[in-house]
Amino acid sequence: MWIRRVAMYLGLSAILAVGPMGAWAAPGAASAPLRGGTLGRIAETGTINLGHRESSVPFSYYDGKRQVVGYAHELMLRVVDEIKTELKLPALTLRLVPVTSQNRIPLVMDGTVDLECGSTSNTAERGRQVAFSTSFFVIGTRLLVRRGSSIKDFPDLVGRKVVVTAGTTSERLLRQWSEQPGRKVQLLAARDHDDAFRVLESGQVDALMLDDALLFGERAKAARPDDWVITGTPMSHEAYGCMMRLGDPAFKAVVDRALTRLLQSGEAMTIYTRWFQRPIPPRNLNLDFPPSEALQQLFRRPSDQPL
Repeated sequence: MWIRRVAMYLGLSAILAVGPMGAWAAPGAASAPLRGGTLGRIAETGTINLGHRESSVPFSYYDGKRQVVGYAHELMLRVVDEIKTELKLPALTLRLVPVTSQNRIPLVMDGTVDLECGSTSNTAERGRQVAFSTSFFVIGTRLLVRRGSSIKDFPDLVGRKVVVTAGTTSERLLRQWSEQPGRKVQLLAARDHDDAFRVLESGQVDALMLDDALLFGERAKAARPDDWVITGTPMSHEAYGCMMRLGDPAFKAVVDRALTRLLQSGEAMTIYTRWFQRPIPPRNLNLDFPPSEALQQLFRRPSDQPL
């Protein structure tokens, strides 16, 4: 089993999957003050709380066996390896916490999640609530439409119905865009990316706005991928990073060191190729999404700054 193989590779004593609010933990345990910061609590408890997405293909999602897989999740497991080395821990328990676009920041802020690596854009606004690691991906926000649609770019959305995932930068951007004179669209907000695509697929809306890499993932999951087209000049370019609590520079330094090494050594590109240019679970489809020049530049010169 994939999870067991990862556990053996990392020397982990266990990998626990829990509900989004971590209900199994002792009351108040997640939000209790950290003695010695996050690294101190990890060393004391032998446990790290990792936030993951459920349907952010190919970054962090459940495969056909409901095991967490993906490009960002694999990078996060390599970061855990660095944390083990830093703390000289022979074993470390992973507590996997599913998060959504709406609750991911609150769960990091209240201590339920120590580290979240999924598909979270590093923005200045979010940076006032949480800390971001060295970035590991660059995206553009675009549109997914049915093949043959008259929608080719954002101006074609006027008077149409569009779905977004609630709590994403796409929702914020499209609401702002729609408030301008002559740009009115009917906007629906879905709970997660799977729900958003189902709304599009059912014909309730004309387009889905999301990060381009995630749109490639949604198209790959479709019953008929060739029925769907990704289109539009990107409304924004954004960088993905891992989220941590603010005010913990020691923990951030370890995370950044691990990611920087992965990016500059070529190891992250190998992981990228596995998830974006090879068949991936659960349907063994190839996203065929080559690395952009912006991503290659990020790998050469890593940064934790928002775009």
